Amino acid sequence: MVEQGVFPLVPRQRLVGLAFGAVESSRHGRGFDIAGSRPYERGDPVQSIDWKMSARLATARDADEFVVLERSAEEAPRVVLVVDRRPEMGLYPLDSPWLCKPAAVEAVVRLVSASTRAAHGLLGYLDGASAEDGHGFWRPPRGQTDGHDVLERLRTAPFDAPAGSLAGSLSRLGELRRDLPAGSFVFLVSDFLSPPSPEAWSQAQVRHWELVPVVVQDPTWEQGFPDVHSVVVPLSTPGRGRVEYVRLSRSEVAARRTANQERLARLLAELEDRDLAPVRVSSAERDDVLGAFLDWHEQRSLARGRAW
Repeated sequence: MVEQGVFPLVPRQRLVGLAFGAVESSRHGRGFDIAGSRPYERGDPVQSIDWKMSARLATARDADEFVVLERSAEEAPRVVLVVDRRPEMGLYPLDSPWLCKPAAVEAVVRLVSASTRAAHGLLGYLDGASAEDGHGFWRPPRGQTDGHDVLERLRTAPFDAPAGSLAGSLSRLGELRRDLPAGSFVFLVSDFLSPPSPEAWSQAQVRHWELVPVVVQDPTWEQGFPDVHSVVVPLSTPGRGRVEYVRLSRSEVAARRTANQERLARLLAELEDRDLAPVRVSSAERDDVLGAFLDWHEQRSLARGRAW
């Protein structure tokens, strides 16, 4: 049963990880999900016998037959949050009518942290802010935590990561195979206006992680563009890291709207081609963020061909 206010971590395949978690593994052991059945062997606990199946088999063979159900052990998943700290991720102020990305990212981090804790998982964190050594800030997933230190990092780290920092973060994770075995969840939290290259995606997917892009975009200015022709407006162009005041014509407004819509469509198409189901976040409200992750959970469950 899933706790209220969190989302289930749905792996594409059974995990091979640390015992005593709450996510299906490839090992057999004490758990809730049935992995298969086999004939009874001396020493098997009586509680593991499937009496109905045994009765049917005994009737068919006219002999005493007992069938034992084997269940999947439950594993502690490793979860890493990779947060994009480019200047564009610092937009907009909390009191603005548009999406405050820092607030939305904090809501995502709080939810992933709580969901990891509910699965008895291990939480790690990586960002590229103030990366003097070229590696950024890294905290490995080596213990169950309430995530308060990660939230503190979110509130104090500057938004000064370079363009392409997501690709750098994925490359950095590739060097940490000891901390991130196959099956580890990697949540990439970004607006993806400066997405990883196809090569970076491919190299990450070779690691067999559970990659989850969390697309944090303002629905007004980044997924479309409002009708602000002939009005002086402040705009931040991805890659420049600064705000410029411009006056746009009607045709320029239409061109920007089309470009933003096509950019989003290309991103989603690339993720779909790579079989990476994204979580789309366009609000900092807790219930909205939870709803986006529950939609992701449902999509993943359907892709596995059964309900969780």
